[in-house]
Amino acid sequence: MTNVCCTPNRTTGNLDKVLNEIFNATPFWTNINTDFAPRVNITENDNRIKLEFELPGMERNDIKVTVKDGLLTVSGERKEEKKDEKENYVRNEIYSGQFSRSFTLPETVEVDKISADYKNGLLTLSLPKSEKARPKTIEVKVD
Repeated sequence: MTNVCCTPNRTTGNLDKVLNEIFNATPFWTNINTDFAPRVNITENDNRIKLEFELPGMERNDIKVTVKDGLLTVSGERKEEKKDEKENYVRNEIYSGQFSRSFTLPETVEVDKISADYKNGLLTLSLPKSEKARPKTIEVKVD
């Protein structure tokens, strides 16, 4: 199973955040370059790794997925909506701007078979594992 760094929720204290970053660090997660950072869930089974990015309010054409030299990068831009000059924000929590998330791919991923689907504000990437990475059952013979 691939270890994946988890980001604590907003109610977690700073000490918990630091401890999570130290003890859950993994080479699978590489970096975040962003004006905002979309959240991502990463799951794994015997056949594939799946990444689900939260990207509400974005158009498919504003999202880019690339793989180069073993690095998977999801980037894009959430455009800021036109502001009505007659209204003043009491609170503004919807982030806009550019983002880029990069992940080092394990050698077991079949890069040519990666697929991406964007629906209802969720970008889902499916990273199939190679046959050699899948568990094998060996029959035990009785003489």
